[in-house]
Amino acid sequence: MRDAIAELVPDGASVALGLQLEQMIPFAAGHEIIREKKRGLTLIGPISDILFDQLIAAGCAEKIIAAWVGNVMMGSAYNFRRAVEEEGMKVFNMTNFTIALALQAGAMGVPFLPTRTALGSDLTKGNHFFYQVISPFEPKETLWAVRALIPDVAIVHVQRADREGNAHCWGNFGVMIEAVRAAKRVIVMAEEIVEAEVIASDPNRTVIPGFLVNAVVECPYGAHPSPVQGCYKRDDAFFQAYHQQTKTKADSDVWLEQWVYGVKDRPAYLTRLGQARIEDLKVKQHAYAAQTDFGY
Repeated sequence: MRDAIAELVPDGASVALGLQLEQMIPFAAGHEIIREKKRGLTLIGPISDILFDQLIAAGCAEKIIAAWVGNVMMGSAYNFRRAVEEEGMKVFNMTNFTIALALQAGAMGVPFLPTRTALGSDLTKGNHFFYQVISPFEPKETLWAVRALIPDVAIVHVQRADREGNAHCWGNFGVMIEAVRAAKRVIVMAEEIVEAEVIASDPNRTVIPGFLVNAVVECPYGAHPSPVQGCYKRDDAFFQAYHQQTKTKADSDVWLEQWVYGVKDRPAYLTRLGQARIEDLKVKQHAYAAQTDFGY
């Protein structure tokens, strides 16, 4: 993880994170970004949950392109609010759908995609991601052109991948696929690295092809406290505690020292979390898919 972040996330980069909405948020990668003291980042994501708030608290972020920033379970994210209200951090307001359109345009290599969404909304005011266009076809109508978004790097978390970065993922994709195809560089975090034969056994589940991937990192529990389907559930108590422990900048600094700066890597983080808590988060009731036969 240390090498991947050092090489692929330079200061000033635009970084897409938290692309699968409320699950599989790459917290371990975000914490390594903080430990390496990356600066001037533009954070891109739909519902980023508290990872963006932590990156802001650590001074890593300069701009935000997002549909929502906060603590999904508890409401406000205090560091984000302080940055916007007191320090004037620049925020480009999007919706989940317009983030998807912007990333899809980037993935397609076109400058924009037209849409009717957000017509009549003030979301577009002073926002350079939206420009009005007139359809060249009858009947003529006014549409929004949503500017393409091409992140410098996208970081995603999946259940498993092989050493080449071919990755299986199941559950909510959010805008992960669009972001991976749009980004200039891709880091895949996986709960486990498996042999290529495992990935090849279920090709339709290979949602990220290895030729798009610049680095693959094995990182069990790398998405904690967010959930990973089939691996572990959401740690609700952690989100509640974060909300209570980051109300002031001084409180946030203490939190970062305990959970980020004070642990050198994810294994040390898990040691601090405790084995009993890890066991409690593991899946208790499995729900397996039906067997698939690719024979002919």
